[in-house]
Amino acid sequence: MEAWQKQLAAAITEPGEIAERFGVDVEPLRGVVARYPLRITPHYFSLIEAPGDPIWRQCIPDPRELHDDLQDPDPLNEESLSPVPGLIHRYPDRVVLLVSNACAMYCRFCMRKRQVGCGSQKIDLSAALDYIAETPAIRDVILSGGDPFLLPDDELADLLARLRSLSNVEMIRIGSRVPVTLPSRITPRLCRLLKRFHPLYLNTHFNHPRELTPQSTIACRRLADAGIPLGNQTVLLQGVNDEPGVMKKLMQGLLAMRVRPYYIHQLDLVRGTGHFRTSVRRGLEVMEGLRGHTSGLATPYYVIDLPGGKGKVPLVPDNGEWRGNRLLLRNYQGEIIEYEDTDSGR
Repeated sequence: MEAWQKQLAAAITEPGEIAERFGVDVEPLRGVVARYPLRITPHYFSLIEAPGDPIWRQCIPDPRELHDDLQDPDPLNEESLSPVPGLIHRYPDRVVLLVSNACAMYCRFCMRKRQVGCGSQKIDLSAALDYIAETPAIRDVILSGGDPFLLPDDELADLLARLRSLSNVEMIRIGSRVPVTLPSRITPRLCRLLKRFHPLYLNTHFNHPRELTPQSTIACRRLADAGIPLGNQTVLLQGVNDEPGVMKKLMQGLLAMRVRPYYIHQLDLVRGTGHFRTSVRRGLEVMEGLRGHTSGLATPYYVIDLPGGKGKVPLVPDNGEWRGNRLLLRNYQGEIIEYEDTDSGR
């Protein structure tokens, strides 16, 4: 068993381990885990300094997850945009292929909270690959899930080879948080495997400067040395990274690790995640703290992924039209979409 597999086998899946270390009441945690599963790798768990800190908030169940009934389990309309199980076709030339239903850690703010770790996500890889092959407009395939890097090396290599055999597929992207939560997964063998399938891109997901550990630095260096361009997609989270100074430190630290900041996402309107949500105005304040105050390389796009599967819209301080607490935004198809902001200044 490899080191990363041992880490995964030792992951925390029962609230009692959290209660034992930090002296918190276990019963509220059990109620949340009964609905939304728990998994934290020993590596990530070791980064928690105190209950309620930015690392704790991302990985420890919170009773507020069960009290959020106003938002939608699938706000991006992914299920209706799936021509076959496990494939999302929202934009004309690219698709998201869901290749796994598991992650090394179950983030409490997950956009697929309704599925990941719950065993409810259906994947039909053969049908998905057939659909891609039969749709010439598709040139870009994004592997997501769950986490693609939880697949064994041989399965991942087989999948990449099958995609590379399709004449219309020009590029493959992988979305993975294991450089953050399970950095030991990024082995030299894995990097040699990935190197065979260029052009290959990887977007990872760091949310806080304390996640920029020596282990994660080694993982990202290995990937970069294999010729894989690395990007990062951060989610704006209340109490985690919604301060301009924290975000600037994170973006600068990512560049030092050879990871280019790509997106800051406004939190998707996913049921069970409302306590993480900040206002759009707060997000714009965070962007003001980056623009001109650090390198343009350290300034990602701030985007809203519009409800209903209407696509991503970049936000800058002078973008959109405010009508009270509602923001009117134009998507890539020219549609004007109304986005309701939170009342909170945060």
